[in-house]
Amino acid sequence: MKLFPIRGGIHPDYRKERTSEKAIVALPMPSALYIPLQQHIGAPAEVLVAEGELVKKGQMIARSGGAVSSPQHAPSSGRIMAVTEVAAPHPSGLAQSTIILETDGKDEWGDLPEPIADPFTVDPHVIHDRVAQAGIVGMGGAAFPSAVKLNLGTQKKLEILLLNGAECEPYLTCDDRVMREYPDEVIDGARIMAHALGTPRVVIGIEQNKPQAIDIMTRAASAFPNVEVVGVPVQYPMGSERHLVQAITGLETPVRKLTADLGIVVHNVATARAVHHAIRFGRPLVARVVTVSGGAIREPNNILTPIGARVADLVEFCGGFAARPESVVNGGPMMGQPLPSLEVPVVKGTSGILALTAEEINDRPASACIRCGSCVTICPCGLSPVDMAAFVRKDNLEGAARLGVMDCFSCGSCSWVCPSHIPLVHYFNYAKGMLNDLDRELRKNEHVKALVEARTQRLEKAAEAKRAALAARKPASDNAPSSTSGEAKTATEEKANA
Repeated sequence: MKLFPIRGGIHPDYRKERTSEKAIVALPMPSALYIPLQQHIGAPAEVLVAEGELVKKGQMIARSGGAVSSPQHAPSSGRIMAVTEVAAPHPSGLAQSTIILETDGKDEWGDLPEPIADPFTVDPHVIHDRVAQAGIVGMGGAAFPSAVKLNLGTQKKLEILLLNGAECEPYLTCDDRVMREYPDEVIDGARIMAHALGTPRVVIGIEQNKPQAIDIMTRAASAFPNVEVVGVPVQYPMGSERHLVQAITGLETPVRKLTADLGIVVHNVATARAVHHAIRFGRPLVARVVTVSGGAIREPNNILTPIGARVADLVEFCGGFAARPESVVNGGPMMGQPLPSLEVPVVKGTSGILALTAEEINDRPASACIRCGSCVTICPCGLSPVDMAAFVRKDNLEGAARLGVMDCFSCGSCSWVCPSHIPLVHYFNYAKGMLNDLDRELRKNEHVKALVEARTQRLEKAAEAKRAALAARKPASDNAPSSTSGEAKTATEEKANA
């Protein structure tokens, strides 16, 4: 397949060799699991269990909270200890509603939905509903409810399901190992999703620094003429769905549009495997593979981790720290977020836990911009980071918005390449957060204004209806002169004339 160049991008030291040859190993079940209700984009799940209740593995313990939401399931069997506030795996460290499960050591599955024997003969809505019921979200990091994306086939004409196996972030190898160890499951899940979407083609994009994964996946796909594996250039941020689409198809996704508007839907390879398990075995998403790496980790590894295990459990399993970590990051070093502590849980979108040393971070004080233009050259979105940052520093958010700051997806390439060590991506994240807050406030005010106007109109209509009803009830005689009053008037007039 012909490949197309993408704009900008960088080539950091990938450091994947630390775990790329480490086979996936299962984490021993912790004594307690912490399952947040908000592990996905959209509304948080709604609790279905109470303190003291006994649950089985795979049992739904929180249901979807809306059209864009995802249920949560028990990652093991045990007893519900509490439903309380626990620190989130987010830099803020703010607490969020969390179900705490005391595991019983049996890891006993509960009753699961019946497997779908031949998913390629059922209505796509059956696949969509099963994926929604299984609580599957995008496992590449975005954590968008997968069932919502699988429903796009009913809204748009789609041509390609693009499976994202690029894994362009340094250190991370969880997707690489999933493709190498479970290729048939990934291919099967992809074909099931393609059936649900109505796409005639499946294309799997894998960065060329994963030759073994490319080879294994190509052999697994060879039995299916509509499935193709493509090796794409090693160029961060190739894993961005818009840039992966452009590299493989040559099509650029317009601003404020979706890749689905081009006829292409993108899912992660680990998501495809989760779909395979949900359809073929009725199993919900209760575990995922997490890469634990970084210079401070004694024994880096790829770990099959139950959702809700603490980061501390994974670090302990890897032998603890060999050196003092300067930062512990959730995800990759480019787009990941620093964690407030090791006591936070692994969630569905956790692809990696990195304990990075000061040398790896290379964090130095920022100096004045030298106007070298490097950030402009490498920006994969074609933006001008140096000019946007100037507006943000002056708190001119409208100016930054005019330059397209909302189109930045925070890949961090500009910060990485900046010789002055200016934290550009931090400026842009701040600006996007503030602009989103302003937009929400504006929409809230407009909504309130619309409600007030609607109420005023209702009151005016009610008053008008009341006046009309009163007028209709008034006797006709009230509007006509009586004969007695007429005779009296005549007599008076005659007396006056005399």
